[in-house]
Amino acid sequence: MSDNSSLQGVLWDMDGTLLDSEKIWDVAVAELSVTHGRELTPEVRESTLGNSMRGALTKVFVHTGTDVTEESLAAGRDWLTARVSELFAEGIPWRPGAKDALALARDIGLRTALVTNTERGLVENALDTIGREYFDFTVSGDEVDEGKPHPAPYLKGAALLDLDPSQCLAVEDSPTGSLSAHRAGCSVLLVPSEVAVAASPGYVVRESLVGLTADDLRSAWCDARRPASS
Repeated sequence: MSDNSSLQGVLWDMDGTLLDSEKIWDVAVAELSVTHGRELTPEVRESTLGNSMRGALTKVFVHTGTDVTEESLAAGRDWLTARVSELFAEGIPWRPGAKDALALARDIGLRTALVTNTERGLVENALDTIGREYFDFTVSGDEVDEGKPHPAPYLKGAALLDLDPSQCLAVEDSPTGSLSAHRAGCSVLLVPSEVAVAASPGYVVRESLVGLTADDLRSAWCDARRPASS
């Protein structure tokens, strides 16, 4: 482990943070819901943002009245993975400023990991767009026992970097992902995409990644660590 007095690593979320892929998931999840007999509502879709595959499928199945069993979850996972793969193949747009932010973290010598609830097969597809060179390690949703909002993904990401979570800044867009990082002990830079999220202790909210500087990264890490009363 290294110096606890300065930022040492950045843990990046993927969907909605680096890539504007939540809109792709919107299409696939809505289609899945219809195949199970009921149109998806905005409220249900919003509740699935940042969830693990299992968590998102469970919410869709409850909405459609589908029995939640290991068999139905496996079938839903296969269907959704195949459909999102098709859509990813058509191209995944970047979130504003994200590519420059990734390069910045590497340029200033920070250790970096991708930490996402998306499963490995789709992560590999997405990395063709993002670029594997931006990460020392990647953590996918099917490589941890519990997905976000459980802290396990971020705990694993920090451990792979040989860092304590307190040495890391997590960059997130969703309430679910931000809670995961916060529970793990990371500072959180929150850049909302699909859902507005209010600032709270442990989080620093920024409108976008456009124009992000090294000082911005370091100050976000410091500010998020300050006690609520300071």
